[in-house]
This record gives sequence, C-alpha cells and structure tokens, in this order.
Amino acid sequence: MATPVRVEAAGGEYMENVVVLEWSVEPGATVTAGDTLVTVETAKAATEIPAPVDGFLTAIFAEPGMEVPLSAVLGLIGTTAEDTAFEAKAEAKGATEGALAKPEPIVREQISSAGAASARRIVASPAARVRARSMGIDLRAVRASSPSGRIKLRDLASTQVLDGGPNMSRTPATALPADEAGRLNVIRSGAPGNIPVVMIHGFGADGPSWSPIERDLARQRPVLRLELPNHGKSPRRRMTSFSELAREIAIAFDDLQLPTVHLVGHSLGGACALALADIRPKRIASLALIAPAGLGPRIDGDFIEGFAGASSPVSLGPWLRHMVADPKIIGDDFVRAAMASRADPDQRAAQRQMARDLFPDSTQSFDLRAALERLTCPTRTIWGKADAILPWQQALSVPGEIALHLLATTGHVPHLEKPEVVAKILRDHFASTETRP
Repeated sequence: MATPVRVEAAGGEYMENVVVLEWSVEPGATVTAGDTLVTVETAKAATEIPAPVDGFLTAIFAEPGMEVPLSAVLGLIGTTAEDTAFEAKAEAKGATEGALAKPEPIVREQISSAGAASARRIVASPAARVRARSMGIDLRAVRASSPSGRIKLRDLASTQVLDGGPNMSRTPATALPADEAGRLNVIRSGAPGNIPVVMIHGFGADGPSWSPIERDLARQRPVLRLELPNHGKSPRRRMTSFSELAREIAIAFDDLQLPTVHLVGHSLGGACALALADIRPKRIASLALIAPAGLGPRIDGDFIEGFAGASSPVSLGPWLRHMVADPKIIGDDFVRAAMASRADPDQRAAQRQMARDLFPDSTQSFDLRAALERLTCPTRTIWGKADAILPWQQALSVPGEIALHLLATTGHVPHLEKPEVVAKILRDHFASTETRP
C-alpha cells in the first residue's frame, strides 16, 4: 500500500489551497523520509514538503502550476516502484472527489538509478526558488556557495554561475516562443456616429482591462481596444526596443483605416499613444494619457519583474494590489480572473522578456518628453498621486498648455480605481474637441 503525500499543516491557519511550484524528484526515483519532495506556494511563502516515509515516488497527481486544496493527494510513495494503491482519508474525500480522490498518475519517463545519480538535483531554499522564478533565473545555472550545496538568496546576487557568466540572466526560465505572424488584436464595441476612440492598455494588461470605463464611452461612439504584442490575443513577438514597439502600433493603427480618432493610453500604452500621436498627428483629434510611461527614468522594477513572473493567483495578487491606493478593491475573484487571462506560460515568458528589453535594470529606456513638446492635438494627462509604479512627479514635465488631472487617493490605474471620474474627464475632453470651431 502506497503512502499519500499531502500538504496538510504546511499550509497554515485559514489556508484552503496551495499552488504546486516544483517537484524535486522524478517518478520512479527512490526517496528517503525527510527528503524534500515538492515545493508548494501558500499565501505567505514557499514551503518544502518532505517525504513522509522511505520508498519510491510512484505517482504525481499535482503538476507544477496546479492549485489544489490542502487535503489533496499530491503524489504517492510506494514500497516498490510499481506500488500505486492507496486509501484516501475519509475527511479528504469531499475535497478530492473525482480529480484528486483516485486520480490517474502522471507518468513520466522512468529513470534508472544511474541516470538519477548523473542528473544534477537542485537543492534550494524556498525564498531562493520564488525569487529565481520571478526573475527568470534557471537554478541549474547557479552555483551554491554553502558546503551543503543548497542555493540561497545570496547566491542569486553573486556571479558564481556554472557557465562563467553573471547569473542575473535576462533569459527567462521558459523558452521564448518563435515570433508569430498576424495583426495585433483589436476589440470593437460602441455605437456608430461620433469620432471613434482607440484605447491602448498598459504592460501586463489586455483589452478587457478597459471595461470599467469602456461601457460609458461606448454609449456615444465606437470604441476600439488595441492589444499590445505579447498581450491578450495579439501575436507574440520579440520587442527589443520601444521604437520597434511604436512601429508595431503604427502599423496596427494604419490597418484600422480611420481618418480621425480620439486616442487614450495607459502606462506603457500611454507611451505608445504619445508616440503614435507624434507619428500620425493629422489623424489624432485628441490625446489622453493615463499615468504614461516615457516621461522619466524611474519605474518600480520589482513590480515589473514580480508581476511579469507571477504564475499563480497567490503570487499575482500582491502585485495587483500594489498598483492601487486601496488594496481592498482587488478581491480574490478579480485576482483569479486576471490570472486566467495570463495562464499561458509562453505568454508570460514573452512578457518577461519584453519587460527586460524595455525596462532594463529597472529603468525606462525610452524618453518621450520631446514628443510632448511637438504635440499639436488637444491633450490631457491623468495621474494618481498615490502611484507606486510610475511617480506622478514625472507629470511635471508636461507642457503648461496640456491639462493635468492629479487624482488623490489613486494609484497607477485611475480608470479602475476612479472609473466615473476618469470617464467624465474623457467625455468632456472628447466633447470639447468635437465642438471646436
């Protein structure tokens, strides 16, 4: 009879679910009681689950990335390499009914003892695993400084790497997908008649992120929500510089074949909107920039890395709440929906690389302040005074003839935090532009 591997007490009080991060051994390998079998992520930290008994790891039921209840059976340790029979605990049957009560084991290619010995087993602290995952560092390329061979946080900051190079590699742990062909995705809504509005979202978001204000604006005009490369349903393409990204946006804009538009952009999308207004000035009726990037070098690099690397609701939630002034507005349902929209690991890898190309060393690598001076269309800027991602003081570079709305108790996403206020500002902005002589 095999012994089930469970999380149980490791989750902590009030915890219901955990996310599986990584298995330390392969099915078929021998294990010793106390050896680390699997690392899971709780709301507070990464936790290593040890083998409860000696034996063989005969099955894995919860693969990395899966969110499972505390009572779920993660895997089995059998007395032989073929032993997969076990008895589910009565109190766990409700939580594990179907998918995890008597699941089919996930069988990987069996490895021989010689093969297991020759493979390099990664031993690392939970904190080091979480940090490496968020930074896209492959732990196989890190040399531990401790005699035990256990990788710790300090090793990630050192230059001791097996290949001789710096371990702060900009290569994500997940291989980048090949560049995809096709046009950037556009989501259309709204009533015909007035001048359309084109909206460009920020880094890590997508077209639906405009929903808090889209319905309001769509009552009076067509609304087109353009999705950046590597976001939403747009193709994945390597963006090695902001100028390359701006060219992609200009091509997508030209494909829309609209003679005149109101242009709205948020964060990185704000930088794209500003660049587009500079490139296609005759077709922009008005421009609205919401906490735009490109107006100074400072940016919260920890947020960019953490948000881009988050692979579960548990790790994504704190970064989403970091974006707003009042964390209570980001509920668990919101976090789960946001994670569902970025569940594809290839998309996350492409976004991580995009972030590292555009914001190297936690710095905005592009400066669009000169473009502000060249603007000819009516322009407004909206910024939250509690923005923790891009300092609102960067708005002070805005020329005097451009209206500036600084919103109190508002963070980096004013259209989410104060949708009624932002929608009214935009409606008034569009109306004043359309009634000009």
